[in-house]
Amino acid sequence: MATAQLKTPKSVPTFLKGKTVLVTGGTGTFGQAFVKRLLKDNHAKKIIIFSRDEFKQHQMQQHLPDPHKKLRFFIGDIRDRERLERAFTDVDVVVHAAALKQVPATEYNPTEAIKTNINGSQNVIDAALDAGVGKVLLVSSDKAVQPINLYGATKLAAEKLFVAANVYRNKRQNTAFSVVRYGNVVGSRGSFIELLRSQKETGTITLTHEKMTRFWITIENVMDVVLQNLALMQGGEIFVPKMGNMPVYDVVKMLTPDCKVKVTGVRPGEKLHEVLITEYEAPRAHDIGYAYVIKPEFLKTSDTAWVDRYPRVNSDFIFASNNSVFQLKEDHARKILVL
Repeated sequence: MATAQLKTPKSVPTFLKGKTVLVTGGTGTFGQAFVKRLLKDNHAKKIIIFSRDEFKQHQMQQHLPDPHKKLRFFIGDIRDRERLERAFTDVDVVVHAAALKQVPATEYNPTEAIKTNINGSQNVIDAALDAGVGKVLLVSSDKAVQPINLYGATKLAAEKLFVAANVYRNKRQNTAFSVVRYGNVVGSRGSFIELLRSQKETGTITLTHEKMTRFWITIENVMDVVLQNLALMQGGEIFVPKMGNMPVYDVVKMLTPDCKVKVTGVRPGEKLHEVLITEYEAPRAHDIGYAYVIKPEFLKTSDTAWVDRYPRVNSDFIFASNNSVFQLKEDHARKILVL
């Protein structure tokens, strides 16, 4: 299955026009790409980068063109609710991308992952409610689905917190919370494609297991998806973009055909295959064209009634990286998987 070719709908510019957008973790791979996209589209009134890394903020200030003077930089940690409350003042949209993401690091430092990924996400929710932010979108991961590592477990908890946060909405605090969940981003910091680039010159590529499979998506498609989700979300939805999968071994042989492959063994907390939608979520999942949308299980609200206009997926539907139905064709894979 080819990854859907996404286009930003006309509603996105209208939605973001004149609004202030804040990105937590704004100096990370996602944050930098999202800020660049917002600057390019030139619809948001103000763009706030919230992160704890002052050096990366300095780099962004030096390298990002900002002719309209829209960028603002806040040094802060999502563990600090008071700082979030100050940063969220007069903010219309928050994209929450800040997290500890490295699986081995979070396995070794579990309490730190909990403080950032779970407690920090709750701080984002509380600060957004108190500040009256309009929409808050959590950037999640395929590792949140049926997790076997701590990183995935913390992202699952963050997803649950975000969906449940919609019960605290009222006429005065009409903040909507939703989730976007996707797989491997091609070329992101620490990604497998980045590893291939660094190992290619050695002539040997390390692979943890020959049968491992993953979903693949480009950062450009991620930006399209997030913008569409922000325009559509009403609160409680989990958006899952349509993505193609491919065995990691096939990616290695396609991109580095002359290199040897050294199998090192599965790392702690690593899966052979990833899942984006389980059989338990399928009864609540609808196909909206560019993505699947999972309706909340327990929220009694009409906010997600818009999803019912779209067809349900089959009851036995499982969106997994070892499902050949969704496997990338080689010609399309070569277009998106580039060294």
